[in-house]
Amino acid sequence: MIRCAVMRLLLFTALTAYGAQLFDGKTLKGWKQCNGTATYVVEKGAIVGTTAVGSPNSFLCTEKEYGDFVLEFDVWADDALNSGVQIRSHRYAEAVGRFPAGRVYGYQVEVANEKSGDSGGIYDEARRGWLHHTSTKALKAGQWNKYRVEAIGDRIRTWINGEACADLVDAVDQTGFIALQVHSYKGEKPAQVRWRNIRIEERGKHSWKKLFDGVSLGGFEKNGGGEWSVADGVIAGKQTPESQKRGLLIWKQPWKDFTLRLEYKTVSGNSGVFFRMGDPDNGTEANRMGFEVEVDPTRDAGGLQEPGRQARGWIQHTGPLAETKFFKAGEWNEMVIHAHGGRVVVHINGTKTAELRDDAGRKEGRLALQANPRQNLEVYYRNLELLKP
Repeated sequence: MIRCAVMRLLLFTALTAYGAQLFDGKTLKGWKQCNGTATYVVEKGAIVGTTAVGSPNSFLCTEKEYGDFVLEFDVWADDALNSGVQIRSHRYAEAVGRFPAGRVYGYQVEVANEKSGDSGGIYDEARRGWLHHTSTKALKAGQWNKYRVEAIGDRIRTWINGEACADLVDAVDQTGFIALQVHSYKGEKPAQVRWRNIRIEERGKHSWKKLFDGVSLGGFEKNGGGEWSVADGVIAGKQTPESQKRGLLIWKQPWKDFTLRLEYKTVSGNSGVFFRMGDPDNGTEANRMGFEVEVDPTRDAGGLQEPGRQARGWIQHTGPLAETKFFKAGEWNEMVIHAHGGRVVVHINGTKTAELRDDAGRKEGRLALQANPRQNLEVYYRNLELLKP
């Protein structure tokens, strides 16, 4: 037990030896205030944020943006005050819904009170809301608490005082600024939150790289029935009721771990995006087909299945699309597939529609776009990209 505690302490304090300071302990150099009228001052080596009457959420933002990083900081907040630290965040260029131009938005690592248990969770400020709740009691009231945040590619993890909290897979933002939040507050007297020892180790940056060049089907091979063509940067897939063979447009190269982003639009019929496929002409049906993310204009957008008589079939449904808010009928929809070992996550237009953890299924295979037979199928794909360092 002593050895484990020592190892955890060494891991958790490693940045103090080589991480760069975001706060020099004396001034607010490198930071600027965005939104709200809360005050930020430096006292005794800490940044102190104090609430202001009638102020909306206030943010003290780094002037620099960051991609992949490990961030550590100590925080001490009044027990009555909700706060947080923004990462990979931005400001709206123009008004969006109820949020005015200039409003800060993006991932926020929660600093709540001890009773709530949501500290270390991840909230999407001024955009999607909660992405990852926690139930940790690692944060302790009336003392300094040490946070660690790792944002590497599409994975964000958090710890408080050495205890693991959130483990989120989400690829909406890969870069952005860091900001210290003072939440709006209606208490009888001002409340405060303090930060110190803010350090960061940069780990490069992930970005989206084109998989489809927009002009040809180079890198893909056709298999089975259906018609596939390219025009104006769009892949079109079509089938007729007379067709008897499933059509597949297969990327030639197999992958293990990857994050894929694409846009699709369904006009009629049933399609899907396959991944971790085997050889479509050999082996059992389950091995040939791999996983499928549903593409259909009426139901189960972003649902996950493993087709084939010897496979699991439907793993996670999303239901009739008329009952969902995330799917845009007749329009382009964004799909993101995260496949990392036994963890598979699917997002449609930023909403998580399926997730597997520690799955024992296939870990490698090929990508394919599907054109189901015996129907009037018309489906379109564009902007196929991979997330790479």
